[in-house]
Amino acid sequence: MDSNPVEMSTGYVDLLTSQHGFSYVPLSSSSQVPVFGTQGTEASSPPEVTPAEQERPQGVKAAKRKKKKNFDGKETVSQLQTIFEWKKNDLISKERLAKIKILDKLLAKNEGLDEFEDGLKKKLIEELF
Repeated sequence: MDSNPVEMSTGYVDLLTSQHGFSYVPLSSSSQVPVFGTQGTEASSPPEVTPAEQERPQGVKAAKRKKKKNFDGKETVSQLQTIFEWKKNDLISKERLAKIKILDKLLAKNEGLDEFEDGLKKKLIEELF
């Protein structure tokens, strides 16, 4: 059993250096932990990064954020006016539906209506129809 279990084959070392940019420094004694090129020298300068490596494709969240932040003043005002008109029309139609429901309940009553219910029914009929 003269072989060292920590000692790596050259194929593994080549694979490691090709994927991570590490340079393997073989050990002289088996009691030490393997030292890689980026760990062994503290005075070494960091690897230079090319502009192509710095730029990465835009992520989904970043693209959505950019789309939301891209406002022009004139477009924003016109879009807000359009949304305001839609909301206003929705509110008017909801109020009309509420009045129609009240009128349906008043018309569905079989027993006699009170004075204020009769007045409300007449007012709703005039207003809606």
